[in-house]
Amino acid sequence: MSLERKSLRAQLESTGYVVVPDLIPPGLVQALNDACLRFPPFEGDETDVWGVQHLMHPELEEPVFAEWYGSQCLREVCCELLDCRPDDLQMELFNLLINPSQKPFALRWHRDDIPATVDETEELARLKISSFGVQWNTALLADESLYVVPGTHKATLTPSQRALCTPAAPTNPLDMPGAIKVPLRRGETVFYNNNILHCATYDNTVPRVTLHACMGDTRGGEKRARNILQHDVSWIKAPDMVGTLEDLDKKDRGIRLQMLQRLVQLADTTAGEGGSQTLEYSLEG
Repeated sequence: MSLERKSLRAQLESTGYVVVPDLIPPGLVQALNDACLRFPPFEGDETDVWGVQHLMHPELEEPVFAEWYGSQCLREVCCELLDCRPDDLQMELFNLLINPSQKPFALRWHRDDIPATVDETEELARLKISSFGVQWNTALLADESLYVVPGTHKATLTPSQRALCTPAAPTNPLDMPGAIKVPLRRGETVFYNNNILHCATYDNTVPRVTLHACMGDTRGGEKRARNILQHDVSWIKAPDMVGTLEDLDKKDRGIRLQMLQRLVQLADTTAGEGGSQTLEYSLEG
């Protein structure tokens, strides 16, 4: 492992986030941008939208998302940050974050897997448990939406921080003690611990096209299931999904299909037929 890669993991462990440039191969930049341009318009009853789920769903017929998700440069960084082998990588979620078209939107301060209502003893206990996953935002356009409080992925919140973790979105995220903005230039990726305290603002006047995804380590087992299977991923078993990945994998030794099969196995063994029926989902993320 190179010194540079080791420093990425060290920063993620120290601050809870790390910014990495140039993780989209040049040959995929235009294709990803073109695929994102189909949103909007949207179908359904929503009057304003700030995100699109399940970009790898075969019914979207945009295989470039799965192509990039399984790309070597992205997999290598995820392996380093998770300290795992390539054979441990598990396909998970892949969404798109965009600017709403009609009015601003904001997400409240939160951790994805630790409610602000737990007492300090439980909070500390949960912070000591590895998530066995990493999530990231990759900006196809410059993006200044994300705010974090460095270090809160491993330290209990102070009373003043906890007081601002309310169901309401913040008027000014920088009112949170210790908060910083994490600006991304076009092509940059921020990886962050899902239990770092974070929030986001969406300006309807500023174009946003940001790929938001996560990848897991199979060693996490039910821990990953709590975070991932709360989202409806039943479509991962569709024949068209397998066919799409087989086509993409002709030059990659079946990498993507193997990652998908690990997710299918997780779903079957923890929440599917014959699996645990009492899986407690994480409802914070």
